[in-house]
Amino acid sequence: MPKNTMNPKSKNAKSGAVVYFGSAHVERADAEASLPAKLERILSKVDLKRLCQGAWVPIKMHLGGGLGFTMIHPVFVNIVVKAVKAAGGKPFVVDGMFGTIATAAERGYTTETLGCPIVSAGGPYDAYAVKRKVAFPGLDEIGVFGAIWDAPCLINLSHIKGHGNCGYAGACKNIAMGCVDGVTRRRLHALSGGIDWLRDRCRLCGRCVKACDTGAISLDKKKKTVSFFWHDCRFCAHCVTACPHGALAIRARGGYRHFQEGMAVTTKTILDSFDRARILHINLLTNISMLCDCWGLSSPSIVPDIGVMVSGDMVAVETATLKAIKAQHFIPGSLIGSRRLTKGRHLLEQIHGKDPFLQIRALERHGVGRSRYRLIDVA
Repeated sequence: MPKNTMNPKSKNAKSGAVVYFGSAHVERADAEASLPAKLERILSKVDLKRLCQGAWVPIKMHLGGGLGFTMIHPVFVNIVVKAVKAAGGKPFVVDGMFGTIATAAERGYTTETLGCPIVSAGGPYDAYAVKRKVAFPGLDEIGVFGAIWDAPCLINLSHIKGHGNCGYAGACKNIAMGCVDGVTRRRLHALSGGIDWLRDRCRLCGRCVKACDTGAISLDKKKKTVSFFWHDCRFCAHCVTACPHGALAIRARGGYRHFQEGMAVTTKTILDSFDRARILHINLLTNISMLCDCWGLSSPSIVPDIGVMVSGDMVAVETATLKAIKAQHFIPGSLIGSRRLTKGRHLLEQIHGKDPFLQIRALERHGVGRSRYRLIDVA
C-alpha cells in the first residue's frame, strides 16, 4: 500500500487560505501518531472560540443509511465535539431528513458515542425550511432547513467519496444537498438530466440500452418509455450515436455541469447566512468509496486512506482534497460490479465520467472562496 503524503511547499504556498492536513499514515505505534490525534492537534490551531462564542454549534454531517458502515467514525465526531466544548460552544450533530436521524443509532451514532445531541435539520417532519430566492435556470428557490439557517455558526464535517451525479461528494455536497428540503433536492437532481428522449421518434428498438456501458438507460416496452438514471450516466453520447431514429438528443445546456453549478449556487446562498469567520470545513479522507453514503451501503475504498483536511475556506479545502486523491493510488478491484476505469484527468472522472473540479470552479466563480491555498502539514 502506497504511503499517502502531501507536500506543504506547493506552488500555492505563498498565498491563499490555510488548509491544515493530517496524514493517515502512522509513523510509529503510538496513539499520538494516529489520525484522530492529528485532528485534535489541528483543531487546537483553529480559532474555535471565535467561531463558537458560547453559542449552539451545529456540526453538519451525513449520518448515512441502511447497511452503510464507512461514514465518519464516531471517534472523529467526538473529537470535534470535545474541541467545541473546550472552546465554550454547545455542539450538536445535525443532518437533513429525519429518516437518517431515526436510524442513526443502527450505524453507531448516538448521544453517548458522539458526546452531544443529534438533531434533525428540519424537525421530525422535515417541515421547517426557510425559503430563499436564487437566480439559476431550473432553480429559482431553495428551502434551507431551519436548524442550519438559524444557526450563528457552522462546522461542516464531510466524508469524502465519489458521486455518480457530479463525480465527487465533499464539503460542497454536504451543504448543498444535506441542508435543504426534499423539494430542493429533487430540483437539484433534476438539473442532472442532459439527454432528451424524443418519444415521437422512438421505435423502442433498444439499441440505446445496448450502447450504454454503465446500464444508465432502461426500456419499458409495455409502458413504451425510455428512462435515464443520471447517477450512472457518463454523458458519453454513445446512446445518441447508436439510435438509428434520432430519438435521443444532447441538450444545449444541462447535464452534470448544470448540476454542479446548481450545487454551487445553493451552497453560496446557505453560507452567506453566516459570518465567514464562524464557518469551519473538515474533510475526512478515509474509506473513500465509489458511491455516496446515501446509497445505504459500503463498498471497498478506491484509494488508501489519506487523512484529514481543515480550513475556513471551502474552495481551498475542496481543491486540496481533490488533488490528494491520485489515480496512481487506485486500488484494483474496488469498483462495484463490472465497472472499469475510463479516460479522465482525475481518478473520480475516470470512474464516473464527470470532472469533479467543475464544482470547485463554480464555487470560486460564485465567490464562495479561492482555490489557491497554503497547505500546513500537522504531524
